[in-house]
Amino acid sequence: MQADIILIRSVFTAVLVTAGYLIQPIPESVDKEIGLPGGSRLLSAIAGALLAGGIIFFELRIRRASLKTLIGAAVGSILGIIGSTMMGFLITAQHWDQPIKSFLTLTLTLFMAYVGLLVGAAKGDYLDLSALGGILSDRGAKQSYKILDTSVIIDGRVADIAEAGFMGGTILIPQFVLRELQQIADSSDSAKRNRGRRGLDILQRIQKNSNLEVQINETDFPNVREVDLKLIELGKQLNAPIVTNDFNLNKVAHLRGVEVLNINELANALKPVVLPGEIMKVFILKEGKEYNQGVAYLDDGTMVVVDNARRLIGKNVDMVVTSVLQTTAGKMIFGRVEDQKPEARDARDTRGDYRDRPSRPTPIPAPSVD
Repeated sequence: MQADIILIRSVFTAVLVTAGYLIQPIPESVDKEIGLPGGSRLLSAIAGALLAGGIIFFELRIRRASLKTLIGAAVGSILGIIGSTMMGFLITAQHWDQPIKSFLTLTLTLFMAYVGLLVGAAKGDYLDLSALGGILSDRGAKQSYKILDTSVIIDGRVADIAEAGFMGGTILIPQFVLRELQQIADSSDSAKRNRGRRGLDILQRIQKNSNLEVQINETDFPNVREVDLKLIELGKQLNAPIVTNDFNLNKVAHLRGVEVLNINELANALKPVVLPGEIMKVFILKEGKEYNQGVAYLDDGTMVVVDNARRLIGKNVDMVVTSVLQTTAGKMIFGRVEDQKPEARDARDTRGDYRDRPSRPTPIPAPSVD
């Protein structure tokens, strides 16, 4: 897509340069003034190249504007030209010199068109395109794009989610996010460098998937320096959600009215639901904080605390869930080994462990007296 756009711009520039050289809008009398034969044709070709450059620059700027902004600018400029035309009739009715009338009419037309263009573009966000219906409706814009944040690319889980088919629509990767990834990959810090390279590998993995539609968006906001704020502006412009796992970006985007898809919230929602009494098979990894406890972890990182499992470290055991605790840091599951009967455990707790008791001396029998 990007190569096609560059080809079209090159052909457009070549056509204008050729047209300027052949049509020669600059008169040949200029040749005598500059003292260069054929200089008028050369200047005409240069003028065509400058005109093409100005048009392409205007096209690059106009592509960044949203549909609402374009409609507002067009309506505002049309109304400004209509108003200047009506006022021009009043100027022509005056008994002034013709040069003065022409100058005032031209100035008034440019002024009204300019003011109408800027005011209409500024107020275009207040338009409700859904009321117009048809192709001008922007209801489906939220589902058509998913903008990836730098942090979620480095995280890597977004690739698995996309390959599983849960990233509908087009995956959009802004150019300024790519630049940030490249800066991280080129960092002198080895940790940052590895994170940046991991992010680039994840992007290559997403792009190589033929079932996913991936686009590189060149829209930039030169007046905005931070990447997070640029993502928010792009999300507002395209009316598209931002995929991230950055807590701060999540909060700021919600305050700015931009939808956010948080990978961490998705991971929490997909954690298995366990109830007291269920039987789970876990691997006791290490010793717990309390006496005789063992600690295990589920595949999603949930901590499982098993009573009286210290002797089972390094083994797979079946445990019975006794309670589930939800904290701000995540979910914790408490249980006991399945083959451990509650009655036996309560009796042992009442008697105490025989290993903790002091050993009693063996009584020595008294010598027999014959």
